[in-house]
Amino acid sequence: MFIQGLRNNLAKIGIDIMPYYYFISTKDAALPQKIRVEKINSKVIIFNETDLKMIKPLIKSLEQKDLLKDIKNGDICMGIKHNNEFVSYYMVKNKSFYFRKRFFPLNDNEIYIHSMYTFNKYRGKNISPYMIYERYKLFEKQGIVFHHSITEYFNKSALRIQKKLNSKTVALYLNIVLFKKWTFNYTLKNYI
Repeated sequence: MFIQGLRNNLAKIGIDIMPYYYFISTKDAALPQKIRVEKINSKVIIFNETDLKMIKPLIKSLEQKDLLKDIKNGDICMGIKHNNEFVSYYMVKNKSFYFRKRFFPLNDNEIYIHSMYTFNKYRGKNISPYMIYERYKLFEKQGIVFHHSITEYFNKSALRIQKKLNSKTVALYLNIVLFKKWTFNYTLKNYI
C-alpha cells in the first residue's frame, strides 16, 4: 500500500511509474469458477452504449477512460446485471493494441480483456473469476483460444484472480511517463 500511495503521489507531479504483468490464459488451463452467492443473476450479457453511459459516473477511476470510444472502435463490453443493478463488467478487444505506447499483436484466435471492474456491493463473491471462466465458453464458439490481459504489479486482488484461473505470465514490464510528454518502456522479465 505504501508503494502504491507513493506511485500515486509521484503521478500527481508528473512522474507516472507503472510496473505490470502481461498474461495469457486459456479455457483448457483454467479451473471452473462459481459465484459464491446463489441469489444473483449469473448470465453474462453484452452491455450497450446506454449501459456504459450509466456505468461511467458510478466509478471515479473512469474519469480518464473513454469506454464509448472503445465501443466505437470495435470493443465489446460484457458483464452481469442483477435486478437492473450493475454487478461487474469488462471490455473485450479483438485487434492488436497499444498499452502505454507498447504494441501488443493479436491473432485471429486471440482477444485482449481490459477495464474489468466489480462494483463494491458485489466484491468478495468470486464474480470476476466466474465471468472470466464464462468468457472462455462464450468466445470458444468464435474460435478464440487465447485471452490476453494486463494486471498492474500492485493490484494484488487482480493478481489472485490470474493465479486462480491458472493464467500464464508472459512478462513483467515497466512503463514510465514523464510529465505526459515522454514515455519509456522496459522489459523487466520474460517468463516464456
